[in-house]
Amino acid sequence: MNRFKTSKYKNSTPKIPKKDGWIASVRGGSFSSQGKHITSSCSLVAFNTDQAGGGMVGLTSVNPASDGKWTVTQISCHADLVTDLDFSPFDDYLLATCSADETVKLWRVCDPAQDQCSDAEVTLSPADGRLELVLFHPAASELLAVASVRGLQVWDVTRDTALTVLEQHEDQLQGLSWKEDGSLLASSCKDKKLRLFDPRAQTSAVQCVQGHQANRDSRILWVKDDNLLTTGFNQMRQQEVRLWDSRKLSSSLSSLSLATSNATLMPLFDPDSGLLTVSGNGESVIDCFEVNSSEPFLSQVSHCLTDLSTRGTALVPKLALDVSCCEVLRLLQLTDNFIVPISYQVPRKAGQDFHADLYPDTVGHTPAMTAEDWWKGENKQVERVSLHPSKRPKPAALSAQETKPKDLPRGKSKEEASTSSSPLSTPSSSAAPSRSPSSTSGLSSGFLPSPSPSQSSRAIQNMLGPSSKFRHIQGAVLHRDTHITNLRGLHLTTPGECDGFCANGQRVAVPLAIAGGQIAVFELSQPGKLPDTALPTIQNSVNVADFCWDPFDTHKLVVAGDDAKIRVWQIPKGGLTETLTEPECVLRGHTEKIYSIKFQPHASGLLASSSYDLTVRLWNLGTGEEVKRLSGHQDQIFGIAWSPDGKLLATVCKDGKVRLYDPRKSTLPIQEGPGPEGHRGARVVWVCDGKYLLVSGFDSRSERQLYLFSAESLASGSVASVPADVSPSTLIPFYDPDTSVLILTGKGDTRVYTYEILPEAPYFMECSSFHSSEPHKGLCFLPKTECDVRDVEVARAIRLGKSTIEPVAFRVPRVKKEFFQDDVFPETAVWWEASLTAAAWLSGSNGQHRKISLQPKDMMPVSEAPKEVPVRKYLPSSVYLEEKTDEQKKEELLSAMVAKLGNREDPLPQASCEGVDEDEWDD
Repeated sequence: MNRFKTSKYKNSTPKIPKKDGWIASVRGGSFSSQGKHITSSCSLVAFNTDQAGGGMVGLTSVNPASDGKWTVTQISCHADLVTDLDFSPFDDYLLATCSADETVKLWRVCDPAQDQCSDAEVTLSPADGRLELVLFHPAASELLAVASVRGLQVWDVTRDTALTVLEQHEDQLQGLSWKEDGSLLASSCKDKKLRLFDPRAQTSAVQCVQGHQANRDSRILWVKDDNLLTTGFNQMRQQEVRLWDSRKLSSSLSSLSLATSNATLMPLFDPDSGLLTVSGNGESVIDCFEVNSSEPFLSQVSHCLTDLSTRGTALVPKLALDVSCCEVLRLLQLTDNFIVPISYQVPRKAGQDFHADLYPDTVGHTPAMTAEDWWKGENKQVERVSLHPSKRPKPAALSAQETKPKDLPRGKSKEEASTSSSPLSTPSSSAAPSRSPSSTSGLSSGFLPSPSPSQSSRAIQNMLGPSSKFRHIQGAVLHRDTHITNLRGLHLTTPGECDGFCANGQRVAVPLAIAGGQIAVFELSQPGKLPDTALPTIQNSVNVADFCWDPFDTHKLVVAGDDAKIRVWQIPKGGLTETLTEPECVLRGHTEKIYSIKFQPHASGLLASSSYDLTVRLWNLGTGEEVKRLSGHQDQIFGIAWSPDGKLLATVCKDGKVRLYDPRKSTLPIQEGPGPEGHRGARVVWVCDGKYLLVSGFDSRSERQLYLFSAESLASGSVASVPADVSPSTLIPFYDPDTSVLILTGKGDTRVYTYEILPEAPYFMECSSFHSSEPHKGLCFLPKTECDVRDVEVARAIRLGKSTIEPVAFRVPRVKKEFFQDDVFPETAVWWEASLTAAAWLSGSNGQHRKISLQPKDMMPVSEAPKEVPVRKYLPSSVYLEEKTDEQKKEELLSAMVAKLGNREDPLPQASCEGVDEDEWDD
């Protein structure tokens, strides 16, 4: 009889708004992953973007603002591609993301018009490689399913380890779905098999059957009753939809073949109406079907042709739909530049009555159980609520402050997770909980009590160790008025040993892609758009290998060329007004092309250079002579660096060695030790007052890596190392000795890494990264006096883009900015003044820079600021609990009324007016 039964949704019509009803300013990501590219809660929409290599997530609202426009913002979430994202079904403002950087993060987001928090609420590290899928449990709070390439884990986000690690799949895991009550977990895999897991019963699949016949991308969803729906491809390479009964998976109930295409089908299902939407990634067709429990299992409702190709789709939750116009579905189509809201409406007389037959009760926002209850074996479904406008639950809060989670400890990271004070947490030293009985198992389970607050705080202190005050450092490009724009003809292929450009506090030197090794010099005091006409330049006559400014003379530029010569140029006061063709002097001595050049930090006019002739030579610019020649390298010299006191010189070489020289005592290395295993390039810099050497290089798998070596024992190898990412360019380090902050980026990168370096374990303390919208040539840092200490700016850099020069400020967020932050601004060395001459240094003398305070005269140090008396934010509970008599209430009410009306004893206004004399009445 069902064959002839008429469906109330059969005439549902998709309505695509005009272009001014689309969400614009969207840069949809086109990266490949198994996860969703867009997801929605009742209030917000999150989506993948192509910014920062896919590590950022876009955020906008479900409904437009009062002016009919949407605000779109981005959040920097991960160090690598965001592969999947999911909103909590119980909290519109709690977003989970997973990434190729092998972490899962939970974010407390707020409305796009507000400032977003830069730190995740929770960070989980499943330690299972690249993560592909993350999915909230549909009935229990604080529970997540996390999938890697082949692995599958279930996490309680308040714990430091997974509740269970399920059996590995034999190939790429492609789809994941929870049953509505959360008792079972289904997955689809590239090995063409479907698997059902009961995570509380056993780690292996309770059922495993053959799925689609082709091993291309597939997806899986739980639909009505105990049925599963999968999408994939058949043997004819046609897109295919199949319906399965989970109780007997040996064969599918129904199958439906669609078009012959390579596009992965993305299914979405609404359990209230039974409507299924299917769209292909990269296609412009969206099909809608109704899923039934009996024949016909799949009946087509609509076939929608869209204006743009699809990157991803998401359904807006039922509680956010407009029931007044009979809207039964709202699909969000993510495209390259827009999000298109497509409304599916049933053609009925709208705006009068609530059509209860179209809107059965839907799942609410209150979890049916806790993660602990679920793990103990309970199976409950979320309480349903009515969609009737007068019976709907109150909307969720609209700000991050109002939606602060009660159970998730703020800022919890993978290190802090094990010491969470949540009721579900256990000490890391306790045994793992045993399993509980579920619907298919008789195994037992139990939870250990959480530690007391004092125990928890002690455990946190012991586990976390020191905390970096620069953890939340923020990088920001300064206002456009400070930029130099319209740069043309930049030389973008400088050698790997060269920083690409150089700057001091007054000017920037940039190589140009013009014959003769020409260099442009721009004054930082003259920002703005450059003219289209030719600019005066330095004609170096040969290609530039490396160049740098004299730290003690802002007008002197030293340039190393391909012809093994070093030329010294003097820039006129006020900048270049005409082309320079004759250098001040030329240094000759190297027999092959020069790699890099570095000035000695204390002695004026003393320069070190490394060359393809495998030597490092020291030059006295005052006399124009070579004064030392260091040997001992067996291959290309990647980088050189002077020690902070100027006594020693460190080198890192392609032969896999790090060497240390004392040039005044020996021309051979005084120490030698193993360096980076990779041979693609490396840089070296001194850190921690000259006690350690930091080397940025590559490991044996060509992944970028940071290494820390003790300057006293190079032979013992690195004392610590930390991985960065995979990229062909070498990370160029900058180290600030005042704050021990290390800032690194590579040519062509969009991300700038920040670490605080410690002289003891854990050595590396990662801080917030700065992401730029476009790849840059690199960063060059300015003297500390250029920083705005009133804005807690700890470093100022110049960023070279494709056609712009932009100042970038690195600031530490502080509350009491009216005080001088003396804890982050110690006295700084005046390294731009020489402490001795080259001749004095060569004769054995050592210099030391004087130090100055950066404190403005009108600012008080924060260490001397008066302590504020703590103010009680809330009245004691006794005030609210005190019972008042009727007489007291009446007296309070009368007093309030009298106070509003004014004092009854006061004379009336007219009483103060003067009358007329008595004799005036006689007229």
